[in-house]
Amino acid sequence: MAIMNILPFARFLLDGALKEGGIAVDATVGNGHDTVFLAERVGERGHVFGFDIQAEAIAAARARLAEHGLDGRVTLFQTSHSLLLETLPRHVHGRVAAAVFNLGYLPGGNKQIVTKPESTIEAVRQLLSILKPGGVIALVVYHGHPEGKIERDALLDYVRTLDQRRAHVLQYQFLNRRNDPPFLLAIEKRTNGAG
Repeated sequence: MAIMNILPFARFLLDGALKEGGIAVDATVGNGHDTVFLAERVGERGHVFGFDIQAEAIAAARARLAEHGLDGRVTLFQTSHSLLLETLPRHVHGRVAAAVFNLGYLPGGNKQIVTKPESTIEAVRQLLSILKPGGVIALVVYHGHPEGKIERDALLDYVRTLDQRRAHVLQYQFLNRRNDPPFLLAIEKRTNGAG
């Protein structure tokens, strides 16, 4: 098997955790590409919840979902992913099978609006509390800009503290590519109580 690039590998891990009828979270909707991927995977009986603070991201994702006939499988929230615990319906707590983050800024959008380490870590912490055992969180870390480096370092510090009995953490990256290529952090929940 050839070595996978970061995004296909992230999707490979998400696909392994997410079955038809499952619940997924796109914590950084952006232009909606991951939202569509998750919506296709959950099927007609599953559901995806998407978060983004930017109205243009929500609008782009909504259009992309409609284009693929998947809008009925997704609920989008224009709010911070750090509020997901209070935003997601209670009946999905403990049933979330997969979540994805693409950190940094909205491609083609305002590069001054970036994800922040505090809200990202809080969102991961909350997701770990409602993820089902065997569930996966995939974080694609773009650190080629100053704020991205700060977020990268804070996130790495945080995930290193997670108890290995409750969660396994994988870092997947290329070591000989130039210009700070993105890398993947994948967290698999082992038992209830992680976070």
